[in-house]
Amino acid sequence: MDLREVFATNLRRLLHAKGLSQDDLAYEAEVSRSYLSQLEKGAFYASLKIVGKLATVLKVEPAELLKLPPKRSMRRK
Repeated sequence: MDLREVFATNLRRLLHAKGLSQDDLAYEAEVSRSYLSQLEKGAFYASLKIVGKLATVLKVEPAELLKLPPKRSMRRK
């Protein structure tokens, strides 16, 4: 999984979990909503500065945005 995809997946998950809209997060993190949208789609890489700003607003450690998802166990048939 590409790091942009990992970041985008975690960003969407945390936005949903915190009950924030893109507009709210963009405003609080002082980034444009269109830029945030591109990050959420995995189209752009985020700088460390942006990762830090988003993590602060989401009240998580920056590493939480870069964590690989747990591997799914294979189902037995």
